[in-house]
Amino acid sequence: MATQKQIQAARENIKKAQKTWRNMSKSERARAQPEGSQRKAPGRGGDGDYYHVAVRNKSQFKTFRTHDVGDPGGIQRVAGQRKSGTWGTVKWLIPKEWAHIKGGKLIADNNDARKVLEQLGSAPVHSRADIFEAKPRPNVPEKDKPTKAQQQARQENIKKAQRAAHQRSH
Repeated sequence: MATQKQIQAARENIKKAQKTWRNMSKSERARAQPEGSQRKAPGRGGDGDYYHVAVRNKSQFKTFRTHDVGDPGGIQRVAGQRKSGTWGTVKWLIPKEWAHIKGGKLIADNNDARKVLEQLGSAPVHSRADIFEAKPRPNVPEKDKPTKAQQQARQENIKKAQRAAHQRSH
């Protein structure tokens, strides 16, 4: 059984450790862990399940969310929230079964992967391990708006709202 002096010393040590931990950054905390210095960032080791296609610098964002796009376990979109509150695509995660690398380029083996790669503003360029870099989708000039897709989406939204209003009135 511990003495009062040992119990008091243990409490002080815990408080000291908690204070140190609170003052550390997220990366400092990770390095303080036993495996922290050996741990590689996602996509850097080359042995993961996905190719990472970065379209924006992650330093522009404060919060991140991953969304399954299409079939579960397939392509994923990593979205980031800016300080202003707006959201944007940070990167795409494409399963290695759905694409392959040939001559430093990412080649799609699946229709979903092909659609994502076609929507990018440039062809993905291999940077290191499983990481590729590309530009976000092309910017459409104002004179070309609304696009056919925007017009169609607007019509669908109007019809959906009309159906909802009709159901509420009956």
